[in-house]
Amino acid sequence: MVVGVEKIEIIMDGNRSLKDKRQILRSLIQRVKSKFNNVSISEVDSHDLWQRATLGVSFVSNDSPLVNSLLDQIIGFIDTLGTVEIVGREIEIIHF
Repeated sequence: MVVGVEKIEIIMDGNRSLKDKRQILRSLIQRVKSKFNNVSISEVDSHDLWQRATLGVSFVSNDSPLVNSLLDQIIGFIDTLGTVEIVGREIEIIHF
């Protein structure tokens, strides 16, 4: 079993409130879940900051290259949406 975990740091310029941030994140998370059915994604840090968020993504498979490829695809997908700016990314692939 191979578990891929990804931490994504994003900035959302132009937000004026936490409500704006929540709307953007809700939409972003739903779009990622719709496109990539078997991944888990959630906001994991920076909850009280208006223009920053940290997302956690995880995926489980039996194929390490597939896990790595899917996590790369998710970053590419988020980047192409244009609603947020990715400023940091960490990936860890765990073999059980």
